[in-house]
Amino acid sequence: MWTVVYMATDKENAEKVVNVLKQEGVLVKTKEVMRSKKRGCCIEILVPESEAEEAHKIILENNL
Repeated sequence: MWTVVYMATDKENAEKVVNVLKQEGVLVKTKEVMRSKKRGCCIEILVPESEAEEAHKIILENNL
């Protein structure tokens, strides 16, 4: 099962998080859940449930 570990407010931020997680060997996928001209977009960063804790550590260690 996939678990959301991060919600990005733009594609640039989502790409940064995805790249850091991939560099650490974490399996990652993204899902755009909202798009609005006024509010931009919202992108979920998902990892397998078994890797969620590790992904959170990596995100925090990299100040993302």
